[in-house]
Amino acid sequence: MAGGAAPVDPAASRPRLVVVSAVGVAQILAWGSSYYLPAVLAGPIAAETGWPLGWVVGALSVGLLVSGLVSPRVGHLIERHGGRPVLATSAVLLALGLLAIGLAPTLPLFIAAWLVIGAGMGCGLYDPAFSALGRLYGESARPAITQVTLFGGFASTVCWPLTAFLAAHLGWRGACLTYAALLAVVVLPLYLLALPREEDRAPKPAAADAPLPGHLRPEQRTAFLLLAAGFTLAYGTMTVIGVHLLMLLQAQGVALAAAVGLGALIGPAQVGGRVLEMTFGKKAHPIWSLVASSVLVAVGLGLLVATPGIAPACIVLYGMGSGIRSIVRGTVPLAMFGREGYAILMGRLGLPTLLATAAAPLVGIWLLEWVGPSGTLAFLFGAALLHLALVVPLVPLALRGARRP
Repeated sequence: MAGGAAPVDPAASRPRLVVVSAVGVAQILAWGSSYYLPAVLAGPIAAETGWPLGWVVGALSVGLLVSGLVSPRVGHLIERHGGRPVLATSAVLLALGLLAIGLAPTLPLFIAAWLVIGAGMGCGLYDPAFSALGRLYGESARPAITQVTLFGGFASTVCWPLTAFLAAHLGWRGACLTYAALLAVVVLPLYLLALPREEDRAPKPAAADAPLPGHLRPEQRTAFLLLAAGFTLAYGTMTVIGVHLLMLLQAQGVALAAAVGLGALIGPAQVGGRVLEMTFGKKAHPIWSLVASSVLVAVGLGLLVATPGIAPACIVLYGMGSGIRSIVRGTVPLAMFGREGYAILMGRLGLPTLLATAAAPLVGIWLLEWVGPSGTLAFLFGAALLHLALVVPLVPLALRGARRP
């Protein structure tokens, strides 16, 4: 245009509601077709193929391991190119991995397909989605991150029944092929059409003395290490609980049918916690939401150890805390370290947390064999207290505004 028009802000080129809705719907299908898939399909897969159930379930850990290993590189790619191409690539990788699972004739090929799915998870679950929104909206991305987690909270609610329906009518292979098609014809277009293109950012600072993106000043490193250690411990704990919850509840005297019902409370409690955070926490620094999350999880687990007779209240408190934690995983680093380099830092945070998530099911089995279910639950309560102890020193660091210049 004559006269040299100012460049269009990518964040303003699409309505925020469109972007958030597209990313939210995509998150439901991405989580449902990867992380939540074995919960429904592992049994039918093992029964039909004769493959060991432990290997079928363990393939998810293999995928999570890969997702953690690629996470730092994914952060750099989003920082450089924006979220649109990376999230679109995640849809392609997940679709290819599910296609390979649906066609896999042997267990080694089945596990190899999970390597591809793991790369897709590393490119397309919460951390990359948060990074994409942070690059797009900067410090004002907090509401968008919260809204996306509200969508994601329904992933198991939507996809477990859908997966069961598909498996019942099309078989487990047909279910995987259907998800592959959904990712290709729904999720991929959502990302390509709803997310704006962003200009590449040079991988070097504008000034010779300016810090590189993702570089932390010495006074920020302590805060980052505390965050990384806290999130790693928290997500390892949450995964052990998620995988072994029924056994842990039964060890507290809860009948199996009741334990299943209590487990079903976690999803709604997570969404409820996120709604409360969005309603009452939006004007406060997100570090207070992190504190609230840590307290709720610790209190819920502590009460479950001490007074299992109020297990429903314990599970609701725990679920609310874990739901809020999904939000603060994206909002606290953004508030503390700023927009520049945010995607890179999220990638670094993702590496230890995803590795812990991958290892947690095996750690849980070891704990159950070593100290039994009751001892495991007490151990998890201790881990929650340790996490809270890691969070408390972050409060003054966050409130002092430990930001990049």
